[in-house]
Formats: sequence, structure tokens, C-alpha cells
Amino acid sequence: MNVLASRGQLRASFIRWALFTVPLCVLLGFLSGQLGGPDSYWFQALEKPGIYPPPAAFGIVWTILYVMIGLAVALVCAAWGARGRGIALTAFVVHFLLNLAWTPVFFGMKELTFALAVLIAIDVTLLVVIALFWKVRQLAAILLLPYLAWVLFATVLNWQFLQLNPDADGGTVSGGSERVRIGN
Repeated sequence: MNVLASRGQLRASFIRWALFTVPLCVLLGFLSGQLGGPDSYWFQALEKPGIYPPPAAFGIVWTILYVMIGLAVALVCAAWGARGRGIALTAFVVHFLLNLAWTPVFFGMKELTFALAVLIAIDVTLLVVIALFWKVRQLAAILLLPYLAWVLFATVLNWQFLQLNPDADGGTVSGGSERVRIGN
């Protein structure tokens, strides 16, 4: 026998990894989303681009994408002995930390320009991750393509928010409120 593991053992390894990576990706994405969101007065006061989808779409899309991301990572994690596995997973961790940072930067810090820079870094690192995953497991790279499409859309959307709301960068929305003093 010239193989290190049978097909059954490889499949079991993938399933074990998926049972860890899928919930982890979904949970971390959910927790990141709790660090700021579209319900704030600041965001509600922003002028929305024409391509801004209904708010309910974000939760649905991100949940599906985080599941696909978790499955892609599980495929690479289960590729024991594959050349490039370690660097692919390291690049993914760096990329995913950037992904998790975007929501707190955009919604929490209200930094549209910095959030756009984070998204550009997400785009670039995701392209690197897809290339590295392709070398380990092609299916893992393919699973990330809808995610790439979504983050490229998010980059355009972030840029449009910045163009439409230049005074909102850094947490202020011009004309959003006025103080009135009553009495002495």
C-alpha cells in the first residue's frame, strides 16, 4: 500500500475539521458584527448608494459565505502533508483577521476611509489566499470565489458611501442634529 491514508480516513479528517472551522468562522463573523452595525443613528443618517442592498440581505449572505469559508478552510486543514498547506493557512488567518476588523472600523469607529483601506487589504489578501488554496485543494479556492465577489462589491459600496458622505468620515454626519437650549 503506497498511500498515507485511505479515502475514508481523508473524508473523516475533512468532516472533523469542518465541524470545527465552519462554526468557528460563523461565530467569529457574528461576534465581529456585534461590534457595530447598521442600527446606529450615525449609519441611519448616511446617504445610501443606489446599489445598497436591503439590510436583511447582509445577515443571510454573510452566514452562507462564512459556512463556505469554513468548508474551504477545512479542506485545506485536512490536506495533511500537502505542499503549501502551512503558508496557505497562515495567509488565511491574516486575511480573516482583516475581515473581522472591517465592521468595527466602519460601524464602530465610523472611519469610512480607514474601512475602505481595510477592504482593499481584504481584497488583496483574499486573492493571495485563493491562489495558495488552489495549490493545496482546488475546491477550497473555488469555494472562496463567491466571497471574493461579495468583498469586491463591498469595496465598491464602501467607496460609494465615502463619496456620498465625505463629512461623515470619522463619526460626524453634517446636518444630522442641532442643539437647542430652552430657558436661561
